[in-house]
Amino acid sequence: MTEKKPIIGISMGDPSGIGPEIAVKALARKEVYAICNPLIVGDANAIKDALRMTSLDLKINSISEVGKALFQFGTLDVYDLKNVNMAELQYGKVSAMSGNAAFEAIRKVIELAQKHEIDATVTGPINKESINLAGHHYSGHTEIYAHYTHTEDYTMMLAHENLRVVHVSTHVSLKEACERVKKDRVLKVIKLAWEACRKIGIADPRIGVAGLNPHAGESGMFGREEIDEIVPAIEAAKALKINADGPVPPDSLFSKAKGGLYDIVVAMYHDQGHIPLKVVGFNWNEEKQKWDSISGVNITLGLPIIRSSVDHGTAFGKAGKGTASELSLVHAIEYAVKMTLN
Repeated sequence: MTEKKPIIGISMGDPSGIGPEIAVKALARKEVYAICNPLIVGDANAIKDALRMTSLDLKINSISEVGKALFQFGTLDVYDLKNVNMAELQYGKVSAMSGNAAFEAIRKVIELAQKHEIDATVTGPINKESINLAGHHYSGHTEIYAHYTHTEDYTMMLAHENLRVVHVSTHVSLKEACERVKKDRVLKVIKLAWEACRKIGIADPRIGVAGLNPHAGESGMFGREEIDEIVPAIEAAKALKINADGPVPPDSLFSKAKGGLYDIVVAMYHDQGHIPLKVVGFNWNEEKQKWDSISGVNITLGLPIIRSSVDHGTAFGKAGKGTASELSLVHAIEYAVKMTLN
């Protein structure tokens, strides 16, 4: 039935957002079925409504166990959690019901992966306010996965084509982010970056490590974090035969990585890594007043299971209109497949 292709569990995301829509659009592509056996985890009625708004001629196979999936192009296999009341669903609105539905879909894909019923997980976009309104107090997907997989050492990797970034810290204040730049943490993230590149088939990854301060501290003139914490971490990584370079001034590091000098970049905090990725992956068209493309993948490293995700939010302003792009989700599926093969 599976033709030895990996089974990829896709959580539908927040049903009040674009998650169900981009899921059906992604699985309307034959090339997705050529590389994997995709399974949507969520609510079958929400997926049915996504087909309505997109006018896609696809069938739904509603199931309650993975073994009943068909994995045939033209039919969407939906692990139906039956947790969306369509009479109450409002597109583009924060909702406890939608937040709970999104959370339960995440929990289910994690559970299925832990039981080895699926080979990897891919997550649709969620709304953090809705998740918390439903009583699930997490700051994002990464923290949910870390909690339910009992993982302490983890980090986020963003990828757009051959530009990849991992983070020493993510969802904390800038002040706290600076305080978290410590040798042990930087070294752990360098190791996670190396392992991630190996998992996608890069034999000897070249890792560029960012400085924290302007000009990477300029020999201590603008701060000592590079001297006291980052350089010792890089030296420790080199002792482990990891090809790490830096600290490189962050204003030039990403251009070098984009040009091919590095396979992956270690960023010191959330925006240092996110901004360059979104500059290359998100393209706004002023004339049309819309995004021409929203592309990029978010991968959680250090977990015992595989998790990749779209690198965008629920796009409440687009929800229910059938106009959202599925490109980021397609790329997330492709990355998840790559990680199952190495």
